[in-house]
Amino acid sequence: MKLIGIGDNGLASLLPQYLRWIEDCEVLVGGERVLDFFPNFMGEKILIKGGLSALVERLSEETKNTVILASGDPLFYGIGGYLAKKLQIEVYPYMSSVQLAFAKMGESWQDAYVTSIHGRPMKGLAQRIDGKKKVALLTDAENSPNALARYLKHFGMTEYRAFVAENLQGENEKSGWYSLDEMESTHFSPLNVVILKQTIAPKRYTLGIDDEEFSQRKPDKGLITKKEIRVLSLQAMQLQQDSIIWDIGTCTGSMAIEAGKLAPEGQVFAVEKNAPDLENCLQNQQKFRVDMTAIHSKAPAGLDSFPDPDAIFIGGTGGEMVELLQLCCQRLKSKGRIVLNAATIENLYKAVEAFKACGFAVDILQAQLARSKPILDMTRFVPLNPIYIISAYRKEENHE
Repeated sequence: MKLIGIGDNGLASLLPQYLRWIEDCEVLVGGERVLDFFPNFMGEKILIKGGLSALVERLSEETKNTVILASGDPLFYGIGGYLAKKLQIEVYPYMSSVQLAFAKMGESWQDAYVTSIHGRPMKGLAQRIDGKKKVALLTDAENSPNALARYLKHFGMTEYRAFVAENLQGENEKSGWYSLDEMESTHFSPLNVVILKQTIAPKRYTLGIDDEEFSQRKPDKGLITKKEIRVLSLQAMQLQQDSIIWDIGTCTGSMAIEAGKLAPEGQVFAVEKNAPDLENCLQNQQKFRVDMTAIHSKAPAGLDSFPDPDAIFIGGTGGEMVELLQLCCQRLKSKGRIVLNAATIENLYKAVEAFKACGFAVDILQAQLARSKPILDMTRFVPLNPIYIISAYRKEENHE
């Protein structure tokens, strides 16, 4: 069984050998657009429509000589990866749409970050591409270049110009450069690839963003996890590139934002009971380009709408600590970590007892830190409030 990639220029994109294989086969499989290139095919045609599981079941029982057609490179965001796991197939790719778009643009693409918003949510794209000099995106009718332009402007990503390539190698092929404003208002064909190119370097934030950078409640500042404690707590969460993270009692969103930057391919979910604090959080996520899901709720209410997490940070428990920790322990994924910051010995005791009752092991770091401050021509130290950083994990799982 052969899987052959085909371009929008139809038969002209196929090698003579590929054309012979198609002419000689008894069953031809493909989407409506690619099957239309072969109106005179005399064998059986199978239209790919909807899910692939039924197609795989059908093809696994096929004994006739079969060729499957797919657009571009079937192993590049195409059906090839799925089919190759399920069926014995030989893959003969054509050029991918991204490769063709960069050729039109006249630039190399080995250094590009390539991602897709075709058939998948745009959520989380901001932290994935932030700081990238070249980004190639596959789009769709909903996540169009227009929607992408609005999204980028929302997160202040105005350092990008866009190259949009439409109907590559098709009859109505078109390509050109656009500002984000132009891309938002221009009509594009549904078949397109967008390449973003940085024109100026944006401001970048390293681990441990200064507290003053965050929008926070005024005049009574202080409801923020201080940057030194934030860094220690993030380390305790043991985040990976693709971690799913909960931030309970997010307030300004400082922990969620730094976590999102450490796990750009993951997802961040935050909950906050105070509406003014949540508003600050939403402003901060725009400024720092972390596209997370933040809801107004008093935990544990609202957590049932989040997917199971790899890591949980709890900055505030709102008096429902035992019930909340029980739920977090139940929902935490294998080898996950729960990190809780406690400012009082009473909450430290309650948290440790609750974790132990759930069968979790606990590590505690007492952090007593002070920041330097000038006084005349000398320096003194101003202490931060002591904090207990509690890390909890299932006893049977090795976290050495």
